[in-house]
Amino acid sequence: MQHINGTDTPLARARAIAPAIEQSAEQIDDKRQLPKDVVEAMVGAGLFRLLVPKSLGGEEMDVLDYLDVVQAIAYADGSAGWCLNQGAVFATTSGRAPRPLAEEVWGNPNTVVANGPPQGPISEPTDEGYRLTGTWAFSSGCHHANWIAAVSSGSGQSPRLHLLPKEDVEFVDVWDVQGLRGTGSFSFTTHELFVPESRAMRLDLEPIETGPLYVIPQHLLFACGFGCVALGVARAGLDATIELASDKRPRFDGKTLAHDAVVQSQIGKAEATWRAAKALLYESMGTVWESVKSTGSISVEERIHLRMAGTHAIRQSADVVDVAYNLSGSSAIFGSTKIQRRFQDAHVITQQVQGRESHYQTVGEYFLGLDPTGPVF
Repeated sequence: MQHINGTDTPLARARAIAPAIEQSAEQIDDKRQLPKDVVEAMVGAGLFRLLVPKSLGGEEMDVLDYLDVVQAIAYADGSAGWCLNQGAVFATTSGRAPRPLAEEVWGNPNTVVANGPPQGPISEPTDEGYRLTGTWAFSSGCHHANWIAAVSSGSGQSPRLHLLPKEDVEFVDVWDVQGLRGTGSFSFTTHELFVPESRAMRLDLEPIETGPLYVIPQHLLFACGFGCVALGVARAGLDATIELASDKRPRFDGKTLAHDAVVQSQIGKAEATWRAAKALLYESMGTVWESVKSTGSISVEERIHLRMAGTHAIRQSADVVDVAYNLSGSSAIFGSTKIQRRFQDAHVITQQVQGRESHYQTVGEYFLGLDPTGPVF
């Protein structure tokens, strides 16, 4: 889908569809997937192709502008923001895929690829491809994807990615959760599935594309993108509580919560926490982005900064939502309220691999002059 520059920016398109996404929140949670009309709006706005190379018809956009888009969608709904970042960042794989495979998968403007961490799969080489058997978990967005990506590794093999048409896998419903329900993160399985050589690739290949997007490690793009999902969720939760405080009157009190000194203090601290976490993320990514554009490479220190900023945005966003939840009183316990949904979403985000508190240890090792042992590369 072609878009016109100027006022028709990715952020403008995201903001245009955000109200409809927010209005679908109840359906998203109830059905545990994004509704068809929401997916069509996101695909039609080109959101899943924001990081696809221009050579494949994508937008290959500035990463800081991309983070704004993620935050705008996550503000409307956490699950929609999560699915956007999952699909858009994974699409950077197109920048290192063999060209025929990249064109087959990402040459389609409607493509969305879902993937998931492997649970000990086996990929056996054959004369013309591979026989793939295994299970993969947490496949966010698998309901609206048309391709499924299955990674295999181990037994001395280099990590290998298999791109599978959606109908080639079997989905397993394990998604009995309270937060990010709309991501529909089912598991999927295959049994001795033949995958032609043309639909498999090694993951340790150098990027074919030369743009700065493809220099930054994919897992750090995930980290910073999910940090913005958390920021969007937290901002929505905090705004909902500010709105509530302006209207709600405690029993036996004629003034609204907004006049309570404790509420005022807690809102002030929450605002400072949210703004500081966002500032660190954007400042860190902005500095790395300019460096990568200039040098064509990324240093260990720059990787550490992105790991720190992404993790911190996720963890601090949950703290902000906790403040908003506690200030909302009994109103917060009902599933129909904005803060309840944001509370659940924010805490599920902290449990995902990119939000692990152990990442602080990796960062600390580096700043203490030790070799970092965590996943920063």
